[in-house]
Amino acid sequence: MPTFLYARVSQDPVEEKKIRQLAGAHHAPAGWILRAQIITASWRGQRVPRIATDLHCHPKTVRLWLHRFNTDGLDGLADRPIPGRPRRISEAERSQLIALARSTPPGRLARTPGGELVAEDEAGAPQWTLDSLAETARQAGIEVGRSQVRRILRAERVRWRRTRSWTTSSDPEVVPQGRQSSSSTPIHRRTARWSVRTSSAR
Repeated sequence: MPTFLYARVSQDPVEEKKIRQLAGAHHAPAGWILRAQIITASWRGQRVPRIATDLHCHPKTVRLWLHRFNTDGLDGLADRPIPGRPRRISEAERSQLIALARSTPPGRLARTPGGELVAEDEAGAPQWTLDSLAETARQAGIEVGRSQVRRILRAERVRWRRTRSWTTSSDPEVVPQGRQSSSSTPIHRRTARWSVRTSSAR
């Protein structure tokens, strides 16, 4: 005899309430509404061909979402990531990424009470860039790409580049090597090359 596919019984009242509310919603995504309607129709005892006819979809579609629900519950009704596209990060991960961009890079030099310039992590990024943010986020377990980082930070209007170089020192005895640029030319310091000003005998 053929085996008929039905949606499993709801595991708790909260899950059942959410699915029934979604099935009757007017402003939820159409895909979610259809999937919830498939589940509730199966709970009423309808079989796959009847559900497909009533909801104007293919029987394979009905079987797909019944299988997903039976395996993963309400979470199984969500869209799965499309291969080749970046995975959508959660709101918690998004907040974590924004906080990271606003933090001090681990490789940035800072002056100790003793007057030495040291970094929290010498191997860390001296300044935040899209690449260093994406790499640090991945190390923290957030699967995100460079372009995705850019979109998120731009949407939140978060600066990820500092206006002043991390090599800037407030010590009057320390000056950068090389010819100073004119006041009309912006300064772009890329390395931490410093020399100590010494007085010469006349």
